[in-house]
Amino acid sequence: MNGADAIVKCLEQEGVTTVYGYPGVAIAPFYNSILSSDIRTILVRTEQNAAHAASGEARVTGHVGVCAVTSGPGATNLITGIATAFADSIPMVCITGQVNSELMGSDVFQEADITGAVESFVKYSYIVKDVNDIPRIFKEAFYIANSGRKGPVLIDVPIDIQNAPVKSFKYPAEINIRAYKPTIKGHIVQIKKVIKELEKSKRPIICAGGGVHLSDAVGELRDFAHKYRIPVVNTMMGIGVMKTDDEMYFGMVGNNGKAYANRAMNESDLIIMVGARLADRAISQPDLVTTNKVFVHIDVDPAEIGKNAMAAIPLVGDIKHIFEDITNEEVNECEHEEWITQLKEYRETMIQKRNPNPAYVDPAAFITMLSNAMKDDAVYVADVGQNQIWSCNYHIVKDGRFLTSGGMGTMGYSIPAAMGVKRGDMARQVVAVCGDGSFQMSMMELATMVQHDIPVKIIVMKNNYLGMVREYQHYTYKDRYSVVDIKAGTPDLEKLAAAYDIPFIRVENMSDAKAKIDAFLKEDNTMLMECLIDPMDLVK
Repeated sequence: MNGADAIVKCLEQEGVTTVYGYPGVAIAPFYNSILSSDIRTILVRTEQNAAHAASGEARVTGHVGVCAVTSGPGATNLITGIATAFADSIPMVCITGQVNSELMGSDVFQEADITGAVESFVKYSYIVKDVNDIPRIFKEAFYIANSGRKGPVLIDVPIDIQNAPVKSFKYPAEINIRAYKPTIKGHIVQIKKVIKELEKSKRPIICAGGGVHLSDAVGELRDFAHKYRIPVVNTMMGIGVMKTDDEMYFGMVGNNGKAYANRAMNESDLIIMVGARLADRAISQPDLVTTNKVFVHIDVDPAEIGKNAMAAIPLVGDIKHIFEDITNEEVNECEHEEWITQLKEYRETMIQKRNPNPAYVDPAAFITMLSNAMKDDAVYVADVGQNQIWSCNYHIVKDGRFLTSGGMGTMGYSIPAAMGVKRGDMARQVVAVCGDGSFQMSMMELATMVQHDIPVKIIVMKNNYLGMVREYQHYTYKDRYSVVDIKAGTPDLEKLAAAYDIPFIRVENMSDAKAKIDAFLKEDNTMLMECLIDPMDLVK
């Protein structure tokens, strides 16, 4: 057994079934060894998308996603995908090949200090210097990635280490990192304080973030909200914590969220913030939101509590464990019906009116129509731009998932992430929705889907602009548009689909949208749909 064999053996021990990546000389020993394994390798068309695909798989399975690329430009191309996962706390292990150990630091061909380059975007990184350390390093890496506040871990492996003989292979049964002890159980004193405030509160609200999904605590949060009749709103990353039609759900907060959700936050007397960072996109002025109310912040990462807003009751721990502990405590009856009735009135009367152009597809109506036609457990993957905001506000979550790039806002995320989602659960229906700008950032992955038989439905909302930037320039610079018109360079999507032998459907307006959506979703195969959107349509 050599180092490359040992790496593959470690992945097998961790239950890894798929590795996304792009080979090169510095990672060739690993890709040679993996041929003797049942682990499937997926060849993406650019390294960034290997990370996005690993992220998509991790988000629907709860397992650590894995990608492997070569040194130099292969490794540096991975950085945006790593940063995207880091911003949204997605567990990944990223393996990079490296030049010979003795040549490191001498600027040889395809050498890059990747551990230094990703320092700001990983939970931890390793350079393997001794082949016999591989089992320990991989055991630690998977544990670090998928515990506490989850995130990516990078392992840089020089080619001579991959080729070096291993004295004996023994994968550790346990892990004990002295300096890394994430808090799991919430402090009982703080839990009792939360219960006391809940009993006093007349207008409580839960604001759920992506940490609820990461903790696998959706069921616990829903049970808690229903048991104590507490309304729920969410951040963008928390979409799907509540079903859209749940009577206790009152929409997404933030600059691009629902007006009634933001009003609910402002008028509450108790905010229970769960697994959310209070970033500017969700809460632009945290001090105003927390004024004249009790602010409870629950998060597994103590660094997030108090970073953007002071919490009256900070509660550090794993969300799933905390809600289990709360339900074991005795709580007096909570009466919030007047508050719930008020919020329902807001939800009915504060709906923003749209005036769509009938000559085009109305993205809001189309997304709702698409959502209703999708299977109950389907996964909807939104890209970044206007399509993301329309998706957030008009997609209907049933028993499935809604995924997008939240913290980093990375264009081109949806298609490779959707590939990873589908590989993670081949039985589920997976739909990727993107704009014509973001589509062109990852359209090369159509080749990956065809080669590896990964059937993903792709919808391109085509308005011939970088729509979100155009909209910003519309408001800020009074329609003085700069570098946002992509009409002349956008390919004919029907011909592009034909080039990959992928079925194609175009929707020009809403007159036959329902029939075309049904045809689009009828069979589980890759298909490309183009929706023509009014270039001047605005997010609302």
